[in-house]
Amino acid sequence: MDTASSTRGVVVTGLGVVTSIGHNADAFWAGLVAGRCGIKRVTLFDPAEFASQIGAEVRDWDPARHMDPKEARRNDRYTQFGFVAARQAVVDSGLEMAKEDGDRVGVIIGSGIGGMHTYETQLKVLAERGPRRVSPFTIPALIGNMCAGLVAIEFGARGPNFGIVSACATGAHALGEAAHAIRRGDADVMIAGGSEAAITPFAYASFCSMKAMSTRNDEPEKACRPFDRNRDGFIMGEGAGVVVLESLEHARARGARIYCELAGYAATCDAFHITQPDPDGKGLSLAMVRALASAGVNPTQIDYINAHGTSTPYNDKFETLAIKKVFGEHARKVGISSTKSMTGHLLGAAGGIESIVCIKTLQTQTIAPTINLDEPDPDCDLDYVPNVARPAELRTVMSNNLGFGGQNAAVIFRAL
Repeated sequence: MDTASSTRGVVVTGLGVVTSIGHNADAFWAGLVAGRCGIKRVTLFDPAEFASQIGAEVRDWDPARHMDPKEARRNDRYTQFGFVAARQAVVDSGLEMAKEDGDRVGVIIGSGIGGMHTYETQLKVLAERGPRRVSPFTIPALIGNMCAGLVAIEFGARGPNFGIVSACATGAHALGEAAHAIRRGDADVMIAGGSEAAITPFAYASFCSMKAMSTRNDEPEKACRPFDRNRDGFIMGEGAGVVVLESLEHARARGARIYCELAGYAATCDAFHITQPDPDGKGLSLAMVRALASAGVNPTQIDYINAHGTSTPYNDKFETLAIKKVFGEHARKVGISSTKSMTGHLLGAAGGIESIVCIKTLQTQTIAPTINLDEPDPDCDLDYVPNVARPAELRTVMSNNLGFGGQNAAVIFRAL
């Protein structure tokens, strides 16, 4: 690797979003700033027998409005979300793919769980109608790299292409590894992010058995309460967040509108427990420290942190501890928020969505709030921007993401 390639600047030029509070980036951001919550009673299946009966569904979703109806039928709901978000991001970027060298364009779009809807529907077909009636599209629909493959086919992107799987850190890892591909000189353009659609009976039964999900079923919009004393678990969300990354040189050469720079990234592992974060915050602390070093900034230069903030008792407490360890006294001066309070937890898509939150935060100089933060936990005593969006002067921001297995990712974005 030559020095020039390893130090190439990486910038964001396109955004694509599908969530419960907006089917594009502008609608999504408007919803966040307004404090609008997308969490309601589940309608994708009858949740009456489940401990948790609420979720942040993508409602009014007709994939045939956004992609070829035949392709929509052949692909899982998670692939539909990711494909549509990717196409939005490419349109937003202004890239004319027919004029690009496809060998220099790559795709990394991951999913923490993959085609859960396909798993469940085809297992039911197998049980009720026998093996000969299982769809020949089952395997392509359920595997976690298919979204990246479908996007590559759509845009003729023949560069690096794969789907990362690192649970709830997936989307952030996808962006970070895509940036590395550009810095290495393996690509000039990368389409990167995460997609998830796991609001299904089997997924809900599994998470409910772990007692990981909120059971505040009578107040769906108040159920996700990051950093609040009365939080009782996470809320499942679904959707996708995808960005277009380019080398700074490539973006400037074509006169692109640049949102910001992806300035730093790091990935670590707690090596502690299959689901619980390290109680000392070691792995996340190390990820933040290394991301800061990658970006060439010190802790006092971070103006905002989009926290992982899942609304679970352990995560919010341990993440607060990790932020204090890394940022010292500055931890009490930096604005922090968990937008999961409105979107729910999108699992493998969370890092993509929350990176876009950071990008829009820089663009608009506004911090989206943590809603439902009415009675702060004494162990969570930082500035979580409670309930109301806040204008701020922002130059450098960070997104944190953690995943089952102990995976951690921190991504830093900087205004140019």
